[in-house]
Amino acid sequence: MKATIKITTLSLTLLFISLISYAKQVTGIVKNSNTVLSSVIVQVKNTQVKSKTNKLGEFSIEATSPNTILTFTAKDHLVKEVFVGTRDSIEITLVYSQLITVKDQKELEIEIVEDEVMEITREYHEKVKYDKGPGKIHPKSSKIMRCLSSPNQGQVFGNFSNFSSNQYNTEEYNIIRDNTYVSPLNEPLSTFSIDVDAASYSNIRRMINYGQYPNKDAVRIEEMINYFSYNYPEPKGEDPFSITTEIGAAPWNPNHQLVHIGLQGKQIDYTEANPSNLVFLIDVSGSMGANNKLPLLKSSMKLLINSLKDEDRIAIVVYAGAAGLVLPSTPISEKSTIIKALDHLQSGGSTAGGAGIKLAYKVAKENLIANGNNRIILATDGDFNVGASSSSDMVRLIEERRKYGIYLTITGFGMGNYKDGRMEQISNAGNGNYYYIDNIQEAKKVFVNEINSTLFTIAKDVKIQVEFNPTQVQSYRLIGYVNRKLAAEDFNDDKKDAGELGAGHTVTALYEIIPTGVKSSFTNDIDPLKYQSNLQQIMAVSNSDELLTVKFRYKEPNEDTSKLLVKTLKSKEVTTKNSENFLFSAAVAQFGMLLRDSEFKGDASYESVLSLANKSKGADKFGYRSEFIKMVESCLLMAIK
Repeated sequence: MKATIKITTLSLTLLFISLISYAKQVTGIVKNSNTVLSSVIVQVKNTQVKSKTNKLGEFSIEATSPNTILTFTAKDHLVKEVFVGTRDSIEITLVYSQLITVKDQKELEIEIVEDEVMEITREYHEKVKYDKGPGKIHPKSSKIMRCLSSPNQGQVFGNFSNFSSNQYNTEEYNIIRDNTYVSPLNEPLSTFSIDVDAASYSNIRRMINYGQYPNKDAVRIEEMINYFSYNYPEPKGEDPFSITTEIGAAPWNPNHQLVHIGLQGKQIDYTEANPSNLVFLIDVSGSMGANNKLPLLKSSMKLLINSLKDEDRIAIVVYAGAAGLVLPSTPISEKSTIIKALDHLQSGGSTAGGAGIKLAYKVAKENLIANGNNRIILATDGDFNVGASSSSDMVRLIEERRKYGIYLTITGFGMGNYKDGRMEQISNAGNGNYYYIDNIQEAKKVFVNEINSTLFTIAKDVKIQVEFNPTQVQSYRLIGYVNRKLAAEDFNDDKKDAGELGAGHTVTALYEIIPTGVKSSFTNDIDPLKYQSNLQQIMAVSNSDELLTVKFRYKEPNEDTSKLLVKTLKSKEVTTKNSENFLFSAAVAQFGMLLRDSEFKGDASYESVLSLANKSKGADKFGYRSEFIKMVESCLLMAIK
């Protein structure tokens, strides 16, 4: 039996010294670390134009077109494809892998770290003998650092004591800078798009479960909070969601107050819902070969397939060096055909993400179900490198196609070279949601337990705008939603895209406010404003007890004109007996601030998080809150060490 276990291996660095335009010579040098490599064959793909590196590792070859792809072959095995394009220089990396046979005749593909984790594309296989047992490693493979395996895939043993995951980590995250305090006198309006994504939470859980603190830029607090459902009242009347507001003391700074805003989406009966037209867009490039990528992806998609109705339809589009239609739109009643197509997928090649997205939208549009659920489910590690590959290119591509009424769900997989920043940007551009699948239990949460909210949109372009009363609020800051903030004028602009709310989904947002009269190091000391004297006099005589007014705009899924909802919150509503919703969301926010080492964390501590979370765990039907508590306990133990 074969299984792919990615532990990375011998790395080659190809440095192109100069790259000239089409039909001109491309020259470069092939190195392994600081050692040049000879006899590596360089060839223009699909042509007979080829070259070979000399004793100095040098090569020279003619690029035959703007779309030239160079292939690099060592020991008769293709190990890399490189898109030349119009760039002046290219720096790429290669990874070999070794095929190791254990005594019970099970074969494991193992990658062995020797220099650094590099992008994996096509793999070079060398057979070596290996005696199964602790510490028995083939002499050529003495630097095994880490092995990921499942119980039915045999075991590989080695010395992992010197492994440092950060040393080999090429994951990418966009920089996040916490929202700061602002005065209502200067900025009375705070506007943002809702966010129902939950990728950040499961991603940082994966890191913590591996015994490491998350990259602070991987921590998006709003996604952590919205990973959990809250017990808000069901909506009544024609509006697709209910609104809940609550205010109490901020646990990490009792002199400050915490404003809790909650939305509860209307539930639907899936058995009576309109049919779904789904297109699985699956990354099968070489970087997806690891056990926690394509194999986990297949298992996850099977959970979804088994949750669908017979009249729902699925097509499968894949992309690697190019994009292709593996399965035309097929009804779930032909489930065995769909699963067979899924099982036959294998990883290999570079990653033409842009071409895949274009084809997926084409297939979805051709099979569009009027008034149905039309959705693309993109499954990838986000490592696009051929065609439209930059984040801005991909965002523009998605933005151009969201007008078709086709929604986009992004599911991220893998570790080591995961591109979270790119995935989050793309998900924000399309109508849809973004999840990170780190294990099969998370796949069950997304595709089984929460299938309605994952697949069915009940309100789109949902925006929130809060106006703060300067007689009651000295300063405020929005917790999280850094990448979802909007300009004040965007709130009334129906052309401005915003987040989508799924059936039965809850959305939660928190503001930390400093009441008037409270001394705080976070309030800005500025000179009196020359032209605001009349406003100051008006404030002095104002008797309003309103803290804030919160407004919501949303569109029906098939409408282009928004509807407005308004709710006020008064100072007399401040309470010391807050709900489980309030306390648990505060616990998660506090945990996020600790992981980010936020300057606004105040007196936050893991002990405080645990106390709040244990008090507000509630019924916890699926055990998600209990899992959160265990995760916080793990961080507390790491902090003690």
